[in-house]
Amino acid sequence: MYLNAEDVLPPRLLRQVQEYVQGRELYIPKGSKDRAGWGQRNGTRRKLELRNQEIRHRYAQGERIHSLMDAYYLSYDSIRKIVRTVEGKNDSDEDSVCQG
Repeated sequence: MYLNAEDVLPPRLLRQVQEYVQGRELYIPKGSKDRAGWGQRNGTRRKLELRNQEIRHRYAQGERIHSLMDAYYLSYDSIRKIVRTVEGKNDSDEDSVCQG
């Protein structure tokens, strides 16, 4: 949504912004506290966490990596990364939710 900076910014701040950008559109992202983490709004993150938990469980029960690759359509390296991750330790980090 386009807003005119003169309508929303105090004059002093507008002048400061104009020192950097004049006559061009400027995107201002949401602050980090207002921004949802990857996959949190649509549930993708939770689905991947549940899938990874299931993969770890099946692996712990003796299922082979190649069988898990076929079942989940993931690469060997992706399955290995998932089964090596300690459950609950890294699942909250964006990098550890292996997408395949």
